[in-house]
Amino acid sequence: MKYRFVKNHESQFPIEKMCLILKISSSGYYKWKSRSISERELKKNMLKEKIKTLYLEFKQRYGSPRIVTELRSLGYQISRITVAKYMKELGLKSKLSKKFKVTTNSKHNYLIVDNVLNREFMVTQPSKVWVSDITYIQTKEGFLYLTTIIDLYDRKLIGWSLSNTMTTNDTSLAAWRMAIKNRPVKKGLIFHSDQGVQYATKKFANTIESYGVVRSMSRKGNCWDNAVAESFFKSLKTELIYGNKLISKEQMKLEIFDPSDSEQAQQYIEIWYNRKRRHRALNYKTIEEFNNQNIIYKNVA
Repeated sequence: MKYRFVKNHESQFPIEKMCLILKISSSGYYKWKSRSISERELKKNMLKEKIKTLYLEFKQRYGSPRIVTELRSLGYQISRITVAKYMKELGLKSKLSKKFKVTTNSKHNYLIVDNVLNREFMVTQPSKVWVSDITYIQTKEGFLYLTTIIDLYDRKLIGWSLSNTMTTNDTSLAAWRMAIKNRPVKKGLIFHSDQGVQYATKKFANTIESYGVVRSMSRKGNCWDNAVAESFFKSLKTELIYGNKLISKEQMKLEIFDPSDSEQAQQYIEIWYNRKRRHRALNYKTIEEFNNQNIIYKNVA
């Protein structure tokens, strides 16, 4: 405690005088100070190494908010500001996003429905609101088209399709068929999408309405009305695609969602996004942690 007092008041009083008054040797103080700095530097270097390990483990996808959550889950007591500072010193940055091509074709004569969702993206029950969208993914063999369906409750991606064409059967209907296998449809479920022809066709509309689903569509040209689906595509392209060399269509399918045991396949949807990724909308919990927590709350209640 005496050594700490001297260190905290070095700028105010002479060190030798404080040591004399406190009845400690100045040489002992200097040895303590040197050792203290070394221990602090050792701890700092250890934390930096752990941050770097996590950064690489999560494929350079995490910035300081998610890195600090991972560290705290491992028992480290550290602030986001400190993690951000150390990452800056190490030159570590999460992958940056780019603007991407719009794939919505709303020039059609099919019925357009109202925006029932109205940007109410926080829901309290599963299968209350599903949101869907389509984006393109470039490969060295041409474009693939990824259709996704996300449950707003836990942000889980419950249905998807990766296709060579933009037909309704290969995109919206294919993703819908997977979604209803993975999660039951509740009457009154709101299904929100953009005004694209794949969602407006009678074939798709009749299919989902037969389940008692309420259709909802974004206003024309307004990406914010479907912000959660847009956010997923931004994450996908930032964390998996941008900055990597073009690969074949088959390799891209493996990278995105093939549930095989291949160590080279990152399996973005099944392994990363639905299981390991920490979601800001879930208070930086994984989907599994979020659902387990809610099960515990319900049991207690």
